Amino acid sequence: MRAVSFGLYQGRLREAIHAFKYDRLHPAARGLGRMLASAIAQLAGEAPGKMLVVPVPLHRTKRAQRGFNQARALAREALKVLATTHSNWQLTLASSALMRQRATESQAGLTPRRRRMNLRGAFSVTDPAIVKGKHILLVDDVMTTGATARAAALALLRAGAASIWVGTLARAQRATGFTESLEDQVSFEPDSSTQLSSQGQPSFS
Repeated sequence: MRAVSFGLYQGRLREAIHAFKYDRLHPAARGLGRMLASAIAQLAGEAPGKMLVVPVPLHRTKRAQRGFNQARALAREALKVLATTHSNWQLTLASSALMRQRATESQAGLTPRRRRMNLRGAFSVTDPAIVKGKHILLVDDVMTTGATARAAALALLRAGAASIWVGTLARAQRATGFTESLEDQVSFEPDSSTQLSSQGQPSFS
């Protein structure tokens, strides 16, 4: 029902994410993964006791260029921590459940509306049977406007997912109260109570 994050995408956290993501400082994954685990732990007792953890995928060209998917690496490290701190919580990594079926323009510098248009139809579920009726924890490194999470969530919901929860390492500092009509997909508001049903209808409390 909520999108949670460890901190704001600024200062040392932003620098650490950049070093890991762009400079390939892979050892940073462990520390950043602990931070992501701390963010996800905010959902304990509120989120379902059994969830599939789906990292936001990269398109194969971006994956080849970068050499790894930062969301997947962070999710793996976070789950190692949560397996110890929240051993009763059944979180199963499902890295291949979602795919990015087309390359998209870089989101940097785009307006919120352009971001949404850029990602429309970008994601698809590899096998609906994997996610049908399941509660999904969608994981990424950074949430800016929520456009990526929105597009990924819509694909999962259309494939029959029961609910979507979002955990990110960092979020951009932006005004709250962000809502829009379902005409332009599913809305998210970081760190707010946003519920997504299998029909894709959000409700804010």
